[in-house]
Amino acid sequence: MNPIVNQVGTIFIPVSNIEKARKWYCDILGLPADGEILFDHLYILPMKGTGIVLDSKIYSEDNRIKIPLFHLNTSDIEEAYEFMKSKNVELTTEIQHNHWFNFKDPDGNHLMVCNC
Repeated sequence: MNPIVNQVGTIFIPVSNIEKARKWYCDILGLPADGEILFDHLYILPMKGTGIVLDSKIYSEDNRIKIPLFHLNTSDIEEAYEFMKSKNVELTTEIQHNHWFNFKDPDGNHLMVCNC
């Protein structure tokens, strides 16, 4: 039996300001932004499935996510795209192949939304 499980546990996203990042991500994901910030630099987003941890201790301009390493799910790509536009999120692509689009968080991390 292999001791490494074929399952992603948590994804870390480097952010420059943990309080601002918590507010922004919770707003985009429709979550309350009242969870505890741990050790003055970590916030665990209450996700379904694989977790996301915002971490201000690992942030630097050099280690921002430059290409999407994962995607957030949607059941309606057009609605998700319009929602992100309405939030003034920096969109880096149009909807591609009627299936996905990319955007940046306020720290310049590149992320993706994809039809599930």
